[in-house]
Amino acid sequence: MLNISPYSIKDKVNTTKYRSFALFKEIRADKVLKRLLIIFFLLFLGVSFLPWTQNIRGNGQVTALSPSQRPQELNSMIDGRIEEWYAQEGDLVEKGDTILFIREIKDEYFDPQLLERTQEQITAKRQSLGFYEEKIDALGSQIKAIEENRELKLQQAKNYLRQAELKIQADSIDYEAAQINLEIAEKQFGRQKELYEEGLKSLTDLEMRNNKYQEALAKKISMESKLLSSRNQYLNAKIELNSIYNEYTNKLQKARSDLFSTRSMLQDAQAEVVKMENQLTNYQVRFGFYYVLAPQKGYITRAVSTGIGENIKAGESLVSIMPADIDYAVEMYILPRDLPLFNVGNEVRLIFDGWPSIVFSGWPIITYGTFGGEVVAIDRFISDNGKYRILIAQDPEEPEWPEALRVGGGTSGLALLDIVPVWYEIWRQINGFPPNFYTPENTGQSSEANKLQGKAKK
Repeated sequence: MLNISPYSIKDKVNTTKYRSFALFKEIRADKVLKRLLIIFFLLFLGVSFLPWTQNIRGNGQVTALSPSQRPQELNSMIDGRIEEWYAQEGDLVEKGDTILFIREIKDEYFDPQLLERTQEQITAKRQSLGFYEEKIDALGSQIKAIEENRELKLQQAKNYLRQAELKIQADSIDYEAAQINLEIAEKQFGRQKELYEEGLKSLTDLEMRNNKYQEALAKKISMESKLLSSRNQYLNAKIELNSIYNEYTNKLQKARSDLFSTRSMLQDAQAEVVKMENQLTNYQVRFGFYYVLAPQKGYITRAVSTGIGENIKAGESLVSIMPADIDYAVEMYILPRDLPLFNVGNEVRLIFDGWPSIVFSGWPIITYGTFGGEVVAIDRFISDNGKYRILIAQDPEEPEWPEALRVGGGTSGLALLDIVPVWYEIWRQINGFPPNFYTPENTGQSSEANKLQGKAKK
């Protein structure tokens, strides 16, 4: 029993008539506590058998699915000076629209008729090519004529040489005959002289025989001189043959040397023409760089180089442009320990900055404000932040992502894995075990990525 204070008014005043006394009524706290503990235990026991979806959380940002749709900067291809702007920040430009005009600052390109003058030089050089070709044809004809003349002259000289050989043979025969006649006349003169000494022949007969002997001797000397003259003619014909061969060979070599020199000059002229044509093409291409054109339809987001008359260098950024038609994607970064759990085609729930959401990570069915996505690519090398990057595209079977998305916006993702009981997930978290490994049916990254990208573009 409770001890009643001597100052209690319970027996003097009816406390049931007053509400304030009921607020201070004594209760049994132990019974309430027991009931609460039992209720919480039964509730926890019931919840522990509910299904829980294992997930991996990661942060990232909105990007474009295709590299060609991501923000890009337009750079100056040449050194120059900004002359005029044709677009402002925030303007929508079509492909091929002029954004700004650049003026030349190098003195070798100042000539306003540079292209026309270069073309005239090429035309003149081409005419010289025609002259060289005509000279080559003329030299070829000249070489052919020299070869024909040489053959004719050599044949004529050979005929002269043959005539000299035959004349030597004929003069040799005449010389031999004269020599035999001289020997006969000498013998006859000797016998005539013996008969004259014996008195059998007269002095007249002896003188006549002596005269015959002198005629034979003179003829023999004449034939010998003629033979020597024929031999000299043969040597002269032989020398003439060699002289003709050397003369025409020198002419032929000189003509061939001129031909080779002309061909070399033709090749040099052709190389010069090619060089000048290449230079003309470079001029034309360079003049095209004066106008900076939009590579695709998009919005001018920021002008890096501003003002009129500002000098810029080749490769320097001029303006950044954001493509207008974008297939949005999300690049999310995950820890290396979670990388084996990801495969192409995994389902991911995304939370975009600026869109309210109520998230129950283990019960995606009752989650509100998230958007569906599928993994389309996984990097094969680690990023600078020590995590791996995965690329997530819109799930074509889920509601479309918000139209007001912008590249660079923050996102938070939940990669959904296996479904387990709540008690198992609590036990796994306490022990620090990894989530269950879940492999989808199609794990081909390249083919699945291309398929999902095609669906996203549609």
